[in-house]
Amino acid sequence: MPNFSDTSLKNIVELRGIDQSYDNGRVEVIKGMDFLIEDKPAQGQFVVILGMSGCGKSTVLRYIAGLQKPTAGSVLINDKEVSEDNRVAMVFQQYSSLPWMTVLENVSLALDFKGISDKEKKEKAMEMIELVGLAGHENKFAQYPTLSGGQLQRIAIARSLIANPEILLMDEPFGALDINTRLQMQDLLTGLWHKFHPTIIFVTHDISEAVYLGDDIYIMKSAPSRFVEHIKVDLPFERTRNIKRDPRFVELVHQVEDTMVRVAEMG
Repeated sequence: MPNFSDTSLKNIVELRGIDQSYDNGRVEVIKGMDFLIEDKPAQGQFVVILGMSGCGKSTVLRYIAGLQKPTAGSVLINDKEVSEDNRVAMVFQQYSSLPWMTVLENVSLALDFKGISDKEKKEKAMEMIELVGLAGHENKFAQYPTLSGGQLQRIAIARSLIANPEILLMDEPFGALDINTRLQMQDLLTGLWHKFHPTIIFVTHDISEAVYLGDDIYIMKSAPSRFVEHIKVDLPFERTRNIKRDPRFVELVHQVEDTMVRVAEMG
């Protein structure tokens, strides 16, 4: 069982005693789930969730985003119930840009209700567009095939970060990308995390990706689901692709693979 004991750090996300059932309780998909993420000042955390398909990884993200309420239990952000005031952003696997809007218009959407001038909004959006490597594309419509899948996900990340979220939820955001684009997006994300310091909660099925990106990996068992394993990724904070050839990286990948097999056998 993962150790969710409190330390002196502030709690940023806590799921306490979560149950999820359907069909008037006849179908029980999550039972007795606890989950705790603490805030690391001026750094944030990069937490990765792994588990078999259908075990509830995306459901956990929806709880934190306030998009779904559990049947029982509490979902807390900064020790308070989830509300619209929480600074939480989410990036999905499916491209979420509005295709009838330009890249610039899509990225600046998050600033529409911030009470800032059009000039400032455009300046902030352009700054973020440059950070995610889309300068020169700002006036293109945000649609495929005008832009590639990787470029569309860059738009989603830029739109999420421009709102200055405290928590960034990412639900298999690179799952549909080719391998080269996926590697580029991993490096882009780590760079942005080091710059903005949000707490990132990242769902993936890719074990190598989980080890490369994450500080902590939490593994869920299948229904009735809950977190059953926690693996601390003891790699340097600053990571480049060269670390994937480090013996400790390879050892961690094998450790996570073995743990995933063991958890799958739990049923």
